[in-house]
Amino acid sequence: MPSVRALTDLLKQGFVWRAGELAHGGLPAVSTGFAALDEELPGGGWPAGVLTELLPEHEGIGELRALGPALARLSAQGRWIAWIAPPHLPYAPALQAAGLDLERVMIVRTRNATDALWAIEQALQSNACGAVLGWPGGASRTAAPGFAQLRRLQIAAEGSPALAFLFRPPQAAHTASPAALRLHLQSVQGELAVRIVKRRGGPLARPLLLRPAPVVPVARSIPQFLAPAAPAGRLGARPAPLPLAANHAVDRPALSDAAARFLPSRLAHG
Repeated sequence: MPSVRALTDLLKQGFVWRAGELAHGGLPAVSTGFAALDEELPGGGWPAGVLTELLPEHEGIGELRALGPALARLSAQGRWIAWIAPPHLPYAPALQAAGLDLERVMIVRTRNATDALWAIEQALQSNACGAVLGWPGGASRTAAPGFAQLRRLQIAAEGSPALAFLFRPPQAAHTASPAALRLHLQSVQGELAVRIVKRRGGPLARPLLLRPAPVVPVARSIPQFLAPAAPAGRLGARPAPLPLAANHAVDRPALSDAAARFLPSRLAHG
């Protein structure tokens, strides 16, 4: 039997996590770019090696603002940012204004939810991405992945150095998930806020307002596959460049040559 002193030493060294406390260390993390949010996340930022679920109150609420600082840091390191089955085309000027290197952004189309899940898993297992952003419901956004399917993605994330983000509808918060971190994105007094639904630690009842420091845009050209003209009247139509806080959208593009070379043909052209 271990002595009381030995157990105390284990607790002090962080080898034992008590569920009522916020977990620290153990997994690499990337700062979110929001000091208040970093303080409430285990490891002090977005954790690698686990699934993180983002549950926006509605589409286009400000997902880019929540992830922009971390994705910009990863792309500046030359890491790929993979977008798997996004419902809309990420708006290139907004990504660029957030500091992302657009040459490191890869978009993958899929035919259905099954292919989307497969593509997310393959991207995580490739070990070539700094972050994988996936919409497991596919383009239809109606198919809900089961627990077993999410567990496969969690296992893939555990062996990957990438940040793994899944975008799911807010009602998914009422269903079980193996994701270690689940955040509900909402609007509070006109500002983007995050409510932590699940984390390795005690619950956080209050929402956190996301107020980042200004980001200096990266002076790079926009790849053609990310910058089609937006049809008038559709989400993302742009009579003028969007400011930093604007959201992204629209349409699903053809793949870039880089994406086609990077992943297996089934993933790139599924």
